[in-house]
Amino acid sequence: METMLIIGAGGFIGANVRYLLATLITRYLGSHFPWGTFVINASGSLLLALFAAWATAHTPDPRLRLFVATGFCGAYTTFSTYSVELLALVQAGHLAAALQYLLLTNLVCLGGAALGLALGSRL
Repeated sequence: METMLIIGAGGFIGANVRYLLATLITRYLGSHFPWGTFVINASGSLLLALFAAWATAHTPDPRLRLFVATGFCGAYTTFSTYSVELLALVQAGHLAAALQYLLLTNLVCLGGAALGLALGSRL
């Protein structure tokens, strides 16, 4: 139960920061390009990778990892997890798996979004 509360607290903060930041960015940069999502995904990827590198060197309390990585970054953006996992495959020398993950993730997720839009428009 403690684990779920820690993740939930991080997720609550991450989701709200995402909303507020995306709203602010859209207000100032407009909606002609999804700048809010772009900035969220880029900053979330940076934040998760920064935390992962720091955590590897410093071995923090596992609850901090749950709060920051799983909770906050998980709610802030899941693209951050994808980015770090993809780079981990590359760094481990699993280039074929990295390429497969890159292509499958982008194709399947874009296909799923297209299917969802098509099905949703018929409801």
